[in-house]
Amino acid sequence: MLRPILVTLVLLCAPSVCAAEKVVKETFGSGGRIRTYYVFVSDKARASGSAPLLVLLHGSGRDGRSLIDKWEPLAKKEGIILVAPDALNRQGWHMRDDGPDFFYALVEMVRIQLDADPRRLFLFGHSAGAIHSLAMALLESEYFAGVAVHAGALTADHAPFMDRAPRKIPISIWVGTNDPLFPLPAVRATRDALNSRGFSSELIEIKGHTHWYYDRAPEINKDAWTFLQKARLAEDPKYQRYEIPKDGGGAPTFYQVVTPE
Repeated sequence: MLRPILVTLVLLCAPSVCAAEKVVKETFGSGGRIRTYYVFVSDKARASGSAPLLVLLHGSGRDGRSLIDKWEPLAKKEGIILVAPDALNRQGWHMRDDGPDFFYALVEMVRIQLDADPRRLFLFGHSAGAIHSLAMALLESEYFAGVAVHAGALTADHAPFMDRAPRKIPISIWVGTNDPLFPLPAVRATRDALNSRGFSSELIEIKGHTHWYYDRAPEINKDAWTFLQKARLAEDPKYQRYEIPKDGGGAPTFYQVVTPE
């Protein structure tokens, strides 16, 4: 049932993403709204015919450009397709507006258009984007191959996500030992909660580092990609649809529904 929608999205998408090797700002319709995203496809990725695709989730108050600019040099070298959407409200990511349906529509549109490898779809997020990346990876553990984040943690509200994830998706977290927004005990608790449920999540503690990602982005991105590129789905991705109860509040509570065949 979703295939005609995806074809329409691809046909309506501007062809500028297939232009020269540069970051391009695009828009598309999702959930009755016009959404903005940035995309970068290197010459190396274009030539490969089946490049990995990395979705970048920005921090609070920023936009997709703030991350895609930091990843562009590595993407050129490694042949990675980058997609960096803006949250509907740039102050943070919310499941009701920025949930699985939004990411599925965006990723499938770009993946088909640029012939990305469906078994190598990844997530990277910073701060608020890190929290949302972790949650999205758990909700769609059979769609994304792996997730890497800088400065992020999960809360008790996310425990059902961990329990219901059908695949133990590879997860790696980077955090500074002097990060005032994500103290080490909270981030370590996230790692331990995941691993107690059968995940093999990694935590890299950067001594003396704070919350500021941007100055150390080349180092963090290189290490994150070294981790991510090892992950690959064993079979074609499976997307799980979710339904949010009408009276649902801000908590990430979902009712799972069966995806039509």
